[in-house]
Amino acid sequence: MLTLLWAVIVGFVVGSIAKFIMPGRQPAGFIVTTLLGIGGSVIGTYLGQLLHLYHDGEKAGFIFSLIGAIIILFIYQKLFRDPTP
Repeated sequence: MLTLLWAVIVGFVVGSIAKFIMPGRQPAGFIVTTLLGIGGSVIGTYLGQLLHLYHDGEKAGFIFSLIGAIIILFIYQKLFRDPTP
């Protein structure tokens, strides 16, 4: 249970920082921001394993979680961008 709580807290922090770093408007609430951070951690883990920085079963660190969250935000902005200026 504590692991899940820790994942939510870290996911929210990583998601918030990623939204702060990315230019543009990212309207999202607590849940979406938390899911963004958790998804970023998953992407960061796979990216780190692909680059042989993490071993199997090893979780991503803060920096790779943040990079993963920024990648997700970038893709989200490209897919759901408002076509009006």
